[in-house]
Amino acid sequence: MADQSHKSILFCSDKSTGLKAIIAIHDTTLGPAIGGTRMWNYRSEADALDDVLRLSRGMTFKAAITGLNLGGGKAVIIGDSNKDKSEALMRRFGKFINNLNGEFITSQDVGTNTRDMEYIRMETPHVAGIAESLGGSGHTGPISAYGVYMGMKASAKEQWGNDSLSGKSIAVQGIGNVGEHLVKYLSDEGARVYISDLDEERLTYVARKHDAIIVPNHQIYDLDVDIYAPCALGATVNTETLKRLKCSIIAGSANNQLEDEEVHGQMLMEMGVLYAPDFLINAGGLISVNSEISGVGKKRAMQLAENIYKVTLDIFRKSKKDQITPYTAALKIAEKRIQDIRQLKANS
Repeated sequence: MADQSHKSILFCSDKSTGLKAIIAIHDTTLGPAIGGTRMWNYRSEADALDDVLRLSRGMTFKAAITGLNLGGGKAVIIGDSNKDKSEALMRRFGKFINNLNGEFITSQDVGTNTRDMEYIRMETPHVAGIAESLGGSGHTGPISAYGVYMGMKASAKEQWGNDSLSGKSIAVQGIGNVGEHLVKYLSDEGARVYISDLDEERLTYVARKHDAIIVPNHQIYDLDVDIYAPCALGATVNTETLKRLKCSIIAGSANNQLEDEEVHGQMLMEMGVLYAPDFLINAGGLISVNSEISGVGKKRAMQLAENIYKVTLDIFRKSKKDQITPYTAALKIAEKRIQDIRQLKANS
C-alpha cells in the first residue's frame, strides 16, 4: 500500500457462499474509486492481492488521463467463474461494496457480466455496467474495443505516417468480449488478423465470423507481424517475450501489459517498438461505465472513446520531446491532473 500509495484495502470473506474477495481503493482525489470486479482462479491470495493492487492503481491514471471525475479502484473475487459463481455469492459481495458508502463503484471485468452486476445491484446502488434493458450501459466491450482501435490507428500514424490499418498484420491475443470487437474493427478495415485464446471453441467461432487466422497460444509471440495486441491478462510484455516479439507496435486492451513499467518500457523504446500506454487506449470501458453513472449517453461515450486517438498522439509527442517512454509520458500527464485537483481542494 505504501509503495503504490493506496488509500485502503478490504478483504472480504463469507463461508456460507464461499466468497473470498479483495477490494483495493487507490485514490479518490478526482471522485469515487471505480473499477471492475474480476473473478479469477488465482494460484494464491498473494497473486490476487498483487493483481488488485496493480489494477486499481491503473484505474486511477485511466480516469485521470481521460478527464473523468473518478478515482481508481478494483476488486477481485478468488474462484473459477464457470464453477464457483452464484447469485448468493455476488449478492454477498454487493453487501461488502455497500458498506463502503459510495467510495467504490464496481462494474464488469474478466469473469463477470451484466447479470452479475444485476445481482450486486440488489444489495447496493454503487454498481454500473447493468444491462441496457434495465437502463444501464450494457457490456463495456464494444466501446472499450473502439478506444483500443483508435489508439492503434494513432500508433500507426505515429510509426508509419498513415493511420490506415488496411493490409497490416495484427496479432490479437485474447478474444473475449473486447478482443472479438477489436478483431471486427480490424477485419472490417482490411487488416490481416491472427488470433489466439485458451478457448478453442471460441477461437473457431471468431475466426469464421471475422475471417481471422488461428494461431496456437504459445506461438503468438513468434509471429512476424506489424502490431501485437495483448487483450487477455497482463504482464505479457516481459524480458522473455521481448526476445521473441517481432512487431513495430504494441497496442491492446489488457491492463498492465508491461511486467515492469520502467524496465520494459525502456527496452521497447530502445528496440524501436512503439508502445501505446494500456491505461490510455483501453479506457473505453471506463468511459462506457461513466456514461451510465453521469447519464450522458452512448453517443457522448463514443465521442470520448474516439478522442483517445488525439490523446495518444499527444502522448507520443511528449515522449519524443522529453525523451521519455510513452508510458512515462502518459503517467506524468495523469499524475499532474491529480496533483492539480488535490491542490485545488486543499486551497478551497
